[in-house]
This record gives sequence, C-alpha cells and structure tokens, in this order.
Amino acid sequence: MKNIKFLFLGALFGIILIKSEVVSWFRIQEMFRLQAFHMYGIIGSAIVVGMISILIIKRFNIKTINGQEIVIPKKEFHWGNIYGGLIFGLGWAITGACPGPLFALLGSGFYVISITLMSAIVGTWVYGLVKQKLPL
Repeated sequence: MKNIKFLFLGALFGIILIKSEVVSWFRIQEMFRLQAFHMYGIIGSAIVVGMISILIIKRFNIKTINGQEIVIPKKEFHWGNIYGGLIFGLGWAITGACPGPLFALLGSGFYVISITLMSAIVGTWVYGLVKQKLPL
C-alpha cells in the first residue's frame, strides 16, 4: 500500500507522455527526419531541467527523503557510450519508439509495441551476458 504513490505517479507520467505526443511514432519520425522542433524542444527542456536540478542538488547539498546524501559520481568518457548511443538511436529510429514510454504505448492500446518491448528485454539480457567481455 505504501508504494501506491509510485503507481499513481507512473500512470500520471504515462498520461503526460501520451498527451504531449512524445510517444507518437509520427513525432519521432519527424525528429529523425529533421522536419519538426517538437521532440527537440521536449528533450532539450528535459536536459535543461536535469542540469539545473543537479546544480541545485550539488550547491545546496540536498539529501534524499530518507536523509541520505545524494552522491553523483564522476564519469569518464569512453567510446562505448558513442557506440551504445548509435545503436540506441538506430533502434529508436527503426521502431519509432524509445524504450522509456513502451508501457505507456501498451496502455494506450498499441499492442504491436509488445514486439519492441520484447526486443528491448532480450537486448538488455544479451548485454548482461556479454558485458564482462566488452572493452571499457
């Protein structure tokens, strides 16, 4: 019962994704064809909000609800991020769906997206198998 708030927030987030057309195949294709600013505006806004949030967390030493310190580790660049981003973007362009809102699409009645969801799960599972063999 104490986790019901997360169910409510998740449903609210899904509704926002659907209503803002972020999960629309048409909007995603517009973005990859450089035909519209809609998705770039939303993604850019999210990046700015994230940057400001991290700045505020660091500057004011904000803690979690449980009083724990929030630790944001330093991240070093490696080429795996570039390759992974290219593979991720290719999958996003081919399927017309980012992995984040797959459940919102399922909830909206787009059951064909279950193929993309299963592909994402299998891809994650395969990555878990080969992760130790990949170069840093």
